[in-house]
Amino acid sequence: MSVAAAAATAPAGEAAAAPAGGAVETYRGVVYPWHCDHMGHMNVMWYTGKFDEATWQLFGLLGLAPAWLRANARGMAAVEQRTAYQRELGPGDTVVVRSTMLEVREKVLRFVHRMVDVESGAVAATTLLVAAHLDTERRRACPLPAVVAERAQRYLGAVELPWRP
Repeated sequence: MSVAAAAATAPAGEAAAAPAGGAVETYRGVVYPWHCDHMGHMNVMWYTGKFDEATWQLFGLLGLAPAWLRANARGMAAVEQRTAYQRELGPGDTVVVRSTMLEVREKVLRFVHRMVDVESGAVAATTLLVAAHLDTERRRACPLPAVVAERAQRYLGAVELPWRP
């Protein structure tokens, strides 16, 4: 498929209805004992891993599924990530990640994931990500397909971030 044809192809995706505030559930799981470090708390690598899984679920909702990316010589690259660890999680804790789009630009998505302890309702961690849409053949950022940008707009919302401005 030519690059022009690939750009014209509309990505598939399950554009789930976004609840008020733009947040959509993108991950649900549990903290297993092997996720914990020598202090008995979930290690930072597992927070990052769960947030990464949430990212790919979010991209799928937008139509940026791995099969579409491969078929169209496209990719997504994280260009910035900032994480605040707000509450420790231990073995057996169940978590949910809800994601909100903060900004949709021509080639870039800026979004936040909030990991919540299901039992207490407390936010355990927040991560802010900036991702660029790539042409994997040219190795350069390229415009998001219009349908992806449109779907991303559905998940726009405001999130109080844990960092000082």
